Amino acid sequence: MKNHFYQLADHAISLAAKDEVCLLGFGGETSDFCRFNNGLVRQGGTVNECGISLTLIKDNRQATCAMNLANGESDKKSISDSFDVLRNRLHHLPEDPHLLYSAEVHSTDEIHRAKLIEAAPAMDQVLSSGKGLQMVGIYASGTVARGFANSLGQRNWFERPSFNLDWSLYHSSDKAIKLSYAGYDWDNAAFMAKMDEAKNGLAVLARPAKTVQPGKYRAYLTPTALSDVLSWVCYGAGLKSWKTKTTPLMRMLDGQEKMHESVCLSEDVGNGAGPRFQEQGFIKPSKVTFVENGKLKDALVSPRSAREFRVPHNGASPNEVPESLDMAAGTLEKKDVLSKLGTGVYISNTWYLNFSDPAACKLTGMTRYASWWVEDGEIVAPLNVMRFDESIYRMLGSNLLGLTKERDFILDPSTYMGRSTSSTRLPGVLVEDFTFTL
Repeated sequence: MKNHFYQLADHAISLAAKDEVCLLGFGGETSDFCRFNNGLVRQGGTVNECGISLTLIKDNRQATCAMNLANGESDKKSISDSFDVLRNRLHHLPEDPHLLYSAEVHSTDEIHRAKLIEAAPAMDQVLSSGKGLQMVGIYASGTVARGFANSLGQRNWFERPSFNLDWSLYHSSDKAIKLSYAGYDWDNAAFMAKMDEAKNGLAVLARPAKTVQPGKYRAYLTPTALSDVLSWVCYGAGLKSWKTKTTPLMRMLDGQEKMHESVCLSEDVGNGAGPRFQEQGFIKPSKVTFVENGKLKDALVSPRSAREFRVPHNGASPNEVPESLDMAAGTLEKKDVLSKLGTGVYISNTWYLNFSDPAACKLTGMTRYASWWVEDGEIVAPLNVMRFDESIYRMLGSNLLGLTKERDFILDPSTYMGRSTSSTRLPGVLVEDFTFTL
């Protein structure tokens, strides 16, 4: 993939005139996929795909197109044809006042290694561990690559193998245990630990479900549930939302609210699953902290926002949302979660999240899959679906009791238009007076 991309980049750059700047982006993968249901593989195969984006810039105007690659000589003709289209398009476009691309050459070559196993033995392990159970899911494993090149001489390459197993064990109706296991080095012991925990959960799901009255309860949110919550909060991490006062964190920006002093949220590209370069050729810092000790610190700033608001950028994505979200760990041992929860609700997963009051950073959502009712530190029954409505400033602020010492690495299982490189690394959270409304 790398050699072919660089050859195409050389070809594209040879077509650019002296008063034109050419930017190229690359995305590709070689991945094994397996979909399984009822303990059997229903679909399996290998995907080899790649594509490029081509941007032509002249007189502060830019035009962009994207194409899939055939990995042959025909790709050069596709690029040549695209150049003609982009040149014609540029004449009809206005100047872009917020256009900013890297004019300094900063080339990188980052190729990671990993201990992956082939799809067949991986599925043997997965399916044998779930024999006799209603198990459904998807397994993806292989190398994801990203690249960048421009007519100024910059070349960047990123390549990282990873695996992602996303699966569920069903009991009946909406009662199921949903799990994920992702990373770079497959560890069968770690996988089996997750599977054994899930099997224990199935035994609890067989008990009569419990319905509790609306009210305030002590609650524990797993890292998976917390990831759902923070995905909404992170829409407010960007400079654009700060300047236009559309951030749900506006009350923190104004100094009216804050989170607990133990809360630290960062875009941690250095330990994430994606590249450090972005589509305009800028190199991202290893880490940008936007909440530190419960207070807002640095916004994520894309090149376009930097030009618009005349501030330095930090290589953020165009939508200024973290792609490698990291939340600092706490001191609560995972083995002590149930005892510290005492009597309350254990939330494994959520769904249907949305803002109920964006200005107050208040979210509503529902519990999903295996959420438990806990009494005196013991799981006693599965919980029927409940709706919550809670402010982040309470959940991660005044009512926060603790963050777990252990954190989960969650790799986005999305495969639409290719495997995602977005990830989160989060602890679980113990919260007091968590509000359930239905």
